[in-house]
Amino acid sequence: MRFLYSFGLTIYALLLRLVAPFNPKAAAWVAGRQGLLPRIEQALAADAAPRLWVHCASLGEFEQGRPLIEGLRRQYPTHKIVLTFFSPSGYEVRQNWPGADYVFYLPLDAAVSAQRFVAAVRPQLAVFVKYEFWYFFLRELRAHQIPAVVVAANFRPSQIFFKPWGGFFRQILGQLSHLFTQNEASADLLRGIGLTRVSVAGDTRFDTVVATAAAPPRSLPLVEAFVADGAPVLVAGSIWPEDLPALAPLLRKHARSMRFIVAPHEVSEAHLQEVEAAMPGLTVRYSQATPATATEARLLLIDNVGMLSQLYRFGRFAYVGGAFGAGLHNTLEAAAFGLPVFFGPRYEKFQEAVELVELGCAFSISSAYELESAFDKRYYNEEARLKVQDISLDYIHQHAGATERILRQLQGLA
Repeated sequence: MRFLYSFGLTIYALLLRLVAPFNPKAAAWVAGRQGLLPRIEQALAADAAPRLWVHCASLGEFEQGRPLIEGLRRQYPTHKIVLTFFSPSGYEVRQNWPGADYVFYLPLDAAVSAQRFVAAVRPQLAVFVKYEFWYFFLRELRAHQIPAVVVAANFRPSQIFFKPWGGFFRQILGQLSHLFTQNEASADLLRGIGLTRVSVAGDTRFDTVVATAAAPPRSLPLVEAFVADGAPVLVAGSIWPEDLPALAPLLRKHARSMRFIVAPHEVSEAHLQEVEAAMPGLTVRYSQATPATATEARLLLIDNVGMLSQLYRFGRFAYVGGAFGAGLHNTLEAAAFGLPVFFGPRYEKFQEAVELVELGCAFSISSAYELESAFDKRYYNEEARLKVQDISLDYIHQHAGATERILRQLQGLA
């Protein structure tokens, strides 16, 4: 099985190299790993400070781990923080994040690269956020008696760890010093396969969104000009092409009475044009807008990455993309501002979305008609919208605190 694991990763890397000339994300993944280990070794060679290593798969996991990284900085002020990403979506946006001392791509998991990486970083503690259980890296950490933990982990019975043929992958989890899960169901699954170093700590994303909502607003003059007339605003975040058939009719129906801020998940030219086609003549791109043109438009199209969590504060309603396709994006960012949240039908894997739906704060739809019906019940009934706001804010604050629970247990490990 270890051979198949290594072979699969080799094929994965080969395929990325083959598609890199035609796919910008694959090209960034490949380019970022050229000469990577020598760069890491050179960057760290002269730094003798103790280090903590935090790994995030992509930008979403980074936002989930961010409050913990900031907490580790406070708890271990003399340590340097090495932050790694697997995906360009995290590295490209956060490579200059001041909360980490070093930011790198993670080398592809292999015996030699894991040995060189661990020897160069020399972490006193390794933290993996939610996903990414790499066999050779964890084996190397354990060989050097370096504690390795996963935080905000979320497991489902359908995953390979819990299948009869998943023994190799259960061994990978067994190399972790501790697993901090989001919920009791995940902890029970782990205990069921013989793992006992497990704690239910909760989801650190609640701490992130609480901090974002409480922080002084970031100055965004263009957005402020766009919403200055006081019209209700719907913020549509992380939108995929699959979301547009349901969303576009709502945009057109309320084009004169509302304003819309739309942030696509990927800011490719083709996708931006698809959004513009939903409201022709009424859309302005953020990068091309001035305060005057922003005021004249009805849809502000965000053609950059990294602003979304700040945009929900301008909204009265939110639509979160992804649930018509591969998976729902972060609903907590919108719920933290008390917004009624609408999204597509594929949300069952996301505990917070399930709970928000059960509370009546979020609404899953399967068509444009269902979205219009669910939206209008809150748009034309201010009392119903304010009830959602109160329940959402209460839910968010009740679930905060995972970061402190984890930090207490990590005290003294590094």
